[in-house]
Amino acid sequence: MKRLHVAALLAALLLFASTLAQAATGPARARLDAFAQGLHAVSGNFSQTLTDPNGKNNKTSNGTLVLQAPRQFRWDTLAPYKQTIVADGSRVWLYDPDLEQVTVRRQDTEEAHSPLTVLTDLSQLDKEFHVTEQGEHDGLVWLRLTSTAQDPQFSYADLGFDANGLARMQFKDQLGAITDIRFSNWKRNPEIPPQDFNFTPPKGADVIGDLPELNTQPLKN
Repeated sequence: MKRLHVAALLAALLLFASTLAQAATGPARARLDAFAQGLHAVSGNFSQTLTDPNGKNNKTSNGTLVLQAPRQFRWDTLAPYKQTIVADGSRVWLYDPDLEQVTVRRQDTEEAHSPLTVLTDLSQLDKEFHVTEQGEHDGLVWLRLTSTAQDPQFSYADLGFDANGLARMQFKDQLGAITDIRFSNWKRNPEIPPQDFNFTPPKGADVIGDLPELNTQPLKN
């Protein structure tokens, strides 16, 4: 994808939906546990910066995200371009309006060993990652997740917590590019309309991938 490393981002996104049984103990783990306690859905804002392997070509984008246990999420990039990623529990849809293109794939192919599944279901992390405390820097306490997969999408993912919960995530992909995501305006357990997690390719868009047989509701802006 022209604007971001989509495979690594998709691997990262799904860490918000399922992890952490008996991992490392320490201040970052304690803040993760406190933030995830009783959480079955969450919404917020993000600001994301992608830095290439040479430490140059910083690209920043921002938008909104919504996640709901056990396997649904929506990630809307709003500026400086638009892009939508929707996981409906069965498939992951990626829509690029500028390219008029939709990419769809089975969700389980993206979900394994993802570093964004830690908030709404604390049950899988110790099976999928090596977890280590990284101490304090930049005003946050940090956990590092290293995938146990044979062919992981990323080298590591670091989660940074402040007193209010998850504030930041950094991950390094296998090519050496680093994505830094800062979170804000978290809302715990909001009421989320079911259509937020349904997607129908817009008329005229090219569709690539594994389309489902069943129809879904149209994407609403």
